[in-house]
Amino acid sequence: MTEYEETSSRPATLELRLRHTTTCPGRVTQRLHLIVAFLLIAGRTAFATPCQFETQGEGRVAAIVDARSVRLDDGREVRLTGIESTAAAKQALASLLIGRDVILRSNDDTPDRYGRQGAFMFIGESDTSVQAMLLAQGDAIVSAEITDKDCAAALMAAEAEARRQKKGNWADPSAIKNAESPDDILAGIGRFVVVEGKVLSVRQAGAMTYLNFGRNWTRGFAVTISRRALPAFENAGVALKSLENKRIRVRGWVEGTVGPRIDVRLLGQVELLGANEPTGVRP
Repeated sequence: MTEYEETSSRPATLELRLRHTTTCPGRVTQRLHLIVAFLLIAGRTAFATPCQFETQGEGRVAAIVDARSVRLDDGREVRLTGIESTAAAKQALASLLIGRDVILRSNDDTPDRYGRQGAFMFIGESDTSVQAMLLAQGDAIVSAEITDKDCAAALMAAEAEARRQKKGNWADPSAIKNAESPDDILAGIGRFVVVEGKVLSVRQAGAMTYLNFGRNWTRGFAVTISRRALPAFENAGVALKSLENKRIRVRGWVEGTVGPRIDVRLLGQVELLGANEPTGVRP
């Protein structure tokens, strides 16, 4: 009987001991099959694709309901989580999904109050979500609702690259609003928008903190952050007062009657822009 040891350097801690005899040649093949299976599983775990949450079902897309929702052939309605739509999103969804077999992934398959199942959607065996595809084309905007850090970072990276290349929605100079143009922002009331600008002051009034972008606090654009949302910033080491005189990018739903407001409830809605980072707002 002969014996040998084989040590793999990737991963370095994996040591495989194979034993065989001339009377049991099938044992080596069996062990090798087990080793290959182990390495494939380990590799998938080590290099897992972001947003690969638990599988919550499969189906075939029968119809596009709206710019973020589809209907499967079994009648289920699925809402794409993690993104907000743009003007071209519905047509982009139709091109990508009609008649395609999809896999749904999420941490929770509980329907919303409209009966829609929220999920990340993957076409066939693809490792790239439909959300990431839309973002890369510039046909969607990151909603900042995803709390998984790796998934959220991947979505933001896809959007950032589309912005850089001015794809889809980002080819329009007005896609990113200028915080110094409150009337332009207010025109988008009730819509999800992206705004960039310099925070002139940070003020607290009762349970609300205001990031003011204009000298006129009543009519200028402002971001509101309630006391309930403060722990998310504190846990991330972000002191709101430190944002004074800093350029930021903020995303959310436009509210207000006199001056436009965006209520920030999630940390991901606010991005600090570097001094050398080119702005996406109109001059």
